[in-house]
Amino acid sequence: MKINSYWKTFDELTTRELYGILQLRAAIFVVEQNCPYQDLDGKDLKSHHLLCFENERLIGTARVLPPNVSYSGAASIGRIVVATDHRGTKLGRAVVELSLAKVRAIWEEIPLLIGAQARLQGFYESLGFAAEGEVYDEDGIDHITMRWHPIAASD
Repeated sequence: MKINSYWKTFDELTTRELYGILQLRAAIFVVEQNCPYQDLDGKDLKSHHLLCFENERLIGTARVLPPNVSYSGAASIGRIVVATDHRGTKLGRAVVELSLAKVRAIWEEIPLLIGAQARLQGFYESLGFAAEGEVYDEDGIDHITMRWHPIAASD
């Protein structure tokens, strides 16, 4: 599997790339997870977007959000998604690792928080995240706030 990945700010995205991002997110978050929600929340405009392609097809994406957009005093990663036919290939892990590297490259010492789907807590813990607080409902899906601890990720 040959994957090409790159980062773009919102203003650098082509209309085809943006369409691909929104199409993939809708296919997974809205259709597969049966969760109608407001995807267009204004945060994409402030984010750095990871695009992972196999040939011409977008198969993975995430957005890295600056401090104070999703969490006060912390950067964040969100809308992490992998095409269904690429699950089990470690692409999800690669998407998160590339996102973590991007956060550290831009905001070296800023805390990093995510709102993870609770069912994926173990996956994120394997990447150095630790749960904070209680599980909460977001759009009918259990989520939990998690903080990244880079030292734990390198153990």
